[in-house]
Amino acid sequence: MQDIVIIGAGGVGKEVALLIEQINNKKLTYNLIGFIDDNSSLHGTQINGYKVLGGIEHLKTMHSPIYAVCAIANYKVKKNIINSLMSSSVHFANIIHPDVYISNTNSVGEGVIIYSGVIMTTNIKIGDHVIISPKCGIGHEALIENYVSLLWNVNVSGNVTIREGSLIGSGVTIIQNKIIGKASILGAGAVVIKDIPDNCTAVGMPAKVVNWR
Repeated sequence: MQDIVIIGAGGVGKEVALLIEQINNKKLTYNLIGFIDDNSSLHGTQINGYKVLGGIEHLKTMHSPIYAVCAIANYKVKKNIINSLMSSSVHFANIIHPDVYISNTNSVGEGVIIYSGVIMTTNIKIGDHVIISPKCGIGHEALIENYVSLLWNVNVSGNVTIREGSLIGSGVTIIQNKIIGKASILGAGAVVIKDIPDNCTAVGMPAKVVNWR
């Protein structure tokens, strides 16, 4: 089994621990050592039976090889953490629910988290450190770039591009051939029928920009 830690001891981190348990129930794959979190008040505590070992600096000192997965949805925080670990001996694992089928026409980067109930069709490209939450659907030729997070029940139609770092809220529907700009946020339940620019927040049916980030 591979030793692994989860970066981020919040809600997503707890869910990723569950995912790892589900993977191990099918086939023993990972030895979950514990959580890594820079909140020092959590250090040494137990969360759902797993110890919070320390912060990012502690991770850099851990024995090699060590695998990690970053369970943080915030784009800038996640990217800064990943960049800080690039020169370390940490490897990034994909944590994918064992019942999710991934066609050999699809490509998946590293550090990707895919929950149960996700449906992906064909010729899809998933970047690095992407989170795909339960019951999301992703259509043919979709491109999901690095650090994107899809929350529950997101529907991504064919030939959609979601640029780096975007956060797609629960229940969002994106119709075919649309582009979601870099580091943008789509509010829960939005229906996207036009391209969304970079660095904005859009909400509603149809989705409209309400502020710039």
